Amino acid sequence: MINNKNKICIIYSHHKLGDIIWQLPYIKSISEHYDKSVTLITRPQTQAKDIFKDINYIEQIEYNKFRKNLYYWIDVYNLYKFFRKNKYSHVYLLDKISRPAISARLAGIKYIIGIGIGSQSKWITNKKFLFKSEFKYNFSTQSKKFLELQGIKVNDKKPYIEFSDESLNKIQLTFNLENKKYIAFGIDAFDKWKIWYEEYFAKLADLIVENRLAEKIFLICKKENQRYAKKIIELSKHENFIDCSDLKLLEIIKCLKHCNFFVGNDSGPLNLSSALGIKSFGLVANTSVKQLENSNADIILSKNYDTSVDVGIYKIGDNFKKDRELMRNITVDQVLTHIQGKI
Repeated sequence: MINNKNKICIIYSHHKLGDIIWQLPYIKSISEHYDKSVTLITRPQTQAKDIFKDINYIEQIEYNKFRKNLYYWIDVYNLYKFFRKNKYSHVYLLDKISRPAISARLAGIKYIIGIGIGSQSKWITNKKFLFKSEFKYNFSTQSKKFLELQGIKVNDKKPYIEFSDESLNKIQLTFNLENKKYIAFGIDAFDKWKIWYEEYFAKLADLIVENRLAEKIFLICKKENQRYAKKIIELSKHENFIDCSDLKLLEIIKCLKHCNFFVGNDSGPLNLSSALGIKSFGLVANTSVKQLENSNADIILSKNYDTSVDVGIYKIGDNFKKDRELMRNITVDQVLTHIQGKI
């Protein structure tokens, strides 16, 4: 029987939005195993406090920058103080970072459970952990295997983000959402070689509008990548776009929740849209489609997709084909036909 006095903290130090969304099923599985909502510590770049605030199995979210050099030890000390104050019974580390394990040891936490790669293995208390050879698989596969080794059942590997109507209504936009057919394009990515070309997005937008599949199109990208939005608008024959590069993440969520469907690169907005329950189409040519196999997204692959990238040589991603030209192998007609067959 699970001890209901357990208090659980989970650490995930990756900074990308998509990566932490992929960890939601495993955070939920830990919560279900102990029949307790959990504390999550992650980087501020994820904006988890905003996007996960309505998820009932996460009771508290805290940020840590997980810095290097001198700041490494400052972060260790801050985590130590946090652990001591909150008296956790268990700390789970879902990646190979060591400093939370060091902090947990110093704080006297009894169960420090980590994946066990590198120096982290010196500080954790679990005896079953991942082998280095398993890092050639995607993060979702790694987390599932890790939890199963700890006797934790994973019931659903698909990530879902609950976002209440009350939270949605509190988000204010500088423009009105009209009674029209909206869709969204995710037009940038952290890795530039994952980005479908602007002229392809522009042509797809024209065909979507002409086929009456949408009347308005949100262009979702970061402010520093606004050039992609401007070029798409310039190349298109129509004026149906809303440039979202100035919007905050919560404002983007409100826009996404108003959409009939989403089309985008293999990046954070695709994972976000899919996890929010929007019909989502992902464009993949040079990364692992297998890492998206548990997604709700409908993946459109290039016609000459190389399946060898689905498993890394030493770690996932070390054999990705980092060439943006490969994205040209996904044609506009291919994407339009696929969408028309699914909506």
